[in-house]
Amino acid sequence: MSSPSLGQLLFSFFEDYLKCQKGLRPSSIKSYRDTMKLFLQFIAEEAHQRLSRLSVADLTCERVQCFLKTLEEKRHNHVRTRNQRLAAIRTFFEYVVQHLPEALREAERVAAIPTKRAAPIETRFLERDEIDTLFRSSALAGKAGLRDRALLLFLYNTGARVQEVAELSVKNLELGATPLVHLHGKGDKWRTCPLWKETAQLLQQLLADVPSSNVQSPVFASAQGRPLTRFGIYKIVCRHTRRLAQPQVRPGQRGISPHVFRHTAAVHLLESGVELNVIRAWLGHASLETTNRYAEINLRMKRDALEICQPPFFATSGAFPRSPIWREDADLLKWLKSI
Repeated sequence: MSSPSLGQLLFSFFEDYLKCQKGLRPSSIKSYRDTMKLFLQFIAEEAHQRLSRLSVADLTCERVQCFLKTLEEKRHNHVRTRNQRLAAIRTFFEYVVQHLPEALREAERVAAIPTKRAAPIETRFLERDEIDTLFRSSALAGKAGLRDRALLLFLYNTGARVQEVAELSVKNLELGATPLVHLHGKGDKWRTCPLWKETAQLLQQLLADVPSSNVQSPVFASAQGRPLTRFGIYKIVCRHTRRLAQPQVRPGQRGISPHVFRHTAAVHLLESGVELNVIRAWLGHASLETTNRYAEINLRMKRDALEICQPPFFATSGAFPRSPIWREDADLLKWLKSI
């Protein structure tokens, strides 16, 4: 039996290994695709070959190292991007070895390429008074204003990832007496989060014109009725949070992103005294270091947590801890950076 070609290996890597065996989400597969696209284009230029003429033998450790150097020096990619590309290439080489054992030596050399150290990403979140200011000042002018307010409150309520929000459809919502949402997260995993009644009311207003039979309709849509993209959600968040005073933002630093709301939800739940393992289940945070240490949390415990952490602006109690002990806990800070 003849050995598989590079094209055959690439096809099975994406269609079988990444999609079926690993069950990666489309966004993760897209990241692998972008890496391999850049890598193969670089190899073709280095080998003076057409892409269709490349073979596994053209993929050498030296060329991987030159590719990584090009990413930093010519494309001006951050070290974290360089490390992410390297991780994807290592995964592909490991897959190749399963079908071509003779490629083991080259795969070992690629695996030995060191990952560069990078400064940890700053964990940013909004303080409680900033959240209150945001929702007190956000208007409900028109359909777009209602959508934006519902989107911001939904992000804060659930701590959902931006991709989870972009893919959210009407069928994922239950807006009855005990409102909740079903979120499709990383690793093709589903989780359920309870909603504040205020969040549910805004969503009901937003979807008032959507026929009940049209369960596939996006919850957060553009003016043309298409689902908001990740970038579209990012622009909405930036537009509404630009008014917040941010003296801590340095030149060149990005503004408040949807992921900041995820950190904010985690921090405010912590400050409200919610147990850490409940928050992990709330956010759908899967860590190899903690999976075996924490039990699955049921919906009742999540609803109890929801009662503890009041929604912004609607809260009637002024009591809120301002100097929580968790801010001095190194383990908790490390976890917050990982979510």
